[in-house]
Amino acid sequence: MLHEISFPSYNERDMVQGWIYVPACKPRGIVQLIHGFGEHSRRYFHMIVKYLDAGFIVAADDHVGHGKTAMMNDTWGDWGEKGCHTMMEDEHRLTLLVKEKYPNLPYFLFGHSMGSFIARDYAAKYGDELAGMTICGTTGVFRGVQEAIPALEAIVDAGGGAESDPALLGGLLGWMCERCGEVTLGNEWICHDPYVQRDHAEDPFDAFTKPTTNRSLLYFTQMMECITGTEWAEKVPKALPIYNIGGDQDPVGEYGKGIYEVSNWLYETGHSVKTKVYPGYRHEIHNYADLKDEVAAGIIAFMNGVLA
Repeated sequence: MLHEISFPSYNERDMVQGWIYVPACKPRGIVQLIHGFGEHSRRYFHMIVKYLDAGFIVAADDHVGHGKTAMMNDTWGDWGEKGCHTMMEDEHRLTLLVKEKYPNLPYFLFGHSMGSFIARDYAAKYGDELAGMTICGTTGVFRGVQEAIPALEAIVDAGGGAESDPALLGGLLGWMCERCGEVTLGNEWICHDPYVQRDHAEDPFDAFTKPTTNRSLLYFTQMMECITGTEWAEKVPKALPIYNIGGDQDPVGEYGKGIYEVSNWLYETGHSVKTKVYPGYRHEIHNYADLKDEVAAGIIAFMNGVLA
């Protein structure tokens, strides 16, 4: 069963488009899937089916400025003007809607890439409402963020927030193909598979190649600043089980270093965190034909362990 839903964004402008997928069995729990920068939630359909087969309801939406939400509101790359917690607050609103429809079930988050940043921000404020959280393709100290924030703040303060400067996005993300050899599409860092690269580049619901406003880039960098260090980890409930996964050739996680940075911040502040790094794989470990089933099985095993 599938519910299509929409709800007002925290940005007080957009209607967020979302979906609740329900298995044809008695559900054991709920997984809320949070997608990454420039993409949309249907790119995770393989994983959604795996969760359904394991007996979990799956909730997902397309963020403001992304996917169907951007199409319906005509706001590609524009997250609004309500700050860096907008997407996190939207995810919490989705949680409340799902819990109202399906109450009294253990609730998990899965967030990939920017979705993992949003999940970490969510856990710092609403973590007591969760049974567990998986973060995938996450970042530690993200390269260039500290330098980018004052420059973006100056542009936004000068009235350029609604404009888009491709050079600013290039400065933040343009280095990510540094280990990819020959680069033709610019997204080779996501996965070795050229078919996955092409699918990502040509997806009409994919905002990755569309302009992102300077204000939205500022919010993106400010979000990462909010989830850095033991200062962030201290805000996450100690009782929340966390599964941290990624590939050791993922530039977002600084080739493994950033993944372990996050786990160490959590470990140093008394959290239970399990870390799994897959050698030889880039950013989208869940989209490799030879690995995606193993990745999904690991996440399901983590949730089953929490339920047990």
